[in-house]
Amino acid sequence: MGNAQATALKIAAILWVIWGLVHLLAGVIVLMSDASGGFSAIADAVDADALTADYHPAVGGILNQHGWNLGWFGIATIIGGVLIWRRNMTAIWVTGMVGGLADVGYLLFVDLPGYVNFFPGTVMTFVSGTAILLSFWVWLTNRNATKPST
Repeated sequence: MGNAQATALKIAAILWVIWGLVHLLAGVIVLMSDASGGFSAIADAVDADALTADYHPAVGGILNQHGWNLGWFGIATIIGGVLIWRRNMTAIWVTGMVGGLADVGYLLFVDLPGYVNFFPGTVMTFVSGTAILLSFWVWLTNRNATKPST
């Protein structure tokens, strides 16, 4: 592995740890909030008064499940970031799938409709996308470098 690849992995690892910390914090905030507060924390581009209501407890339960998922996505990508820093090629795939697939749903259903502000929401999508591109570039170039020649 060359210096450029090692540097790319370190940058990807740092980006995943940042992404993980932000999502872990978001999960904790959602879990500690009532339903109105949780929705306001996530959909920060929407007027908080428009999200204030006396929600059925089931809505709070579903939102808490989302908060739980945000938390474990965050923890998984933090661990993945550490493993990517250590050049673990499997962690590139696992971390990319966890963080990347979480962000696809976010992008489609929350970001593109305009329910969130650019920071931190959209920025975190760029962070995960950049981490994926950098780490998969390293994975692909290492894969091609280690193939036996025919």
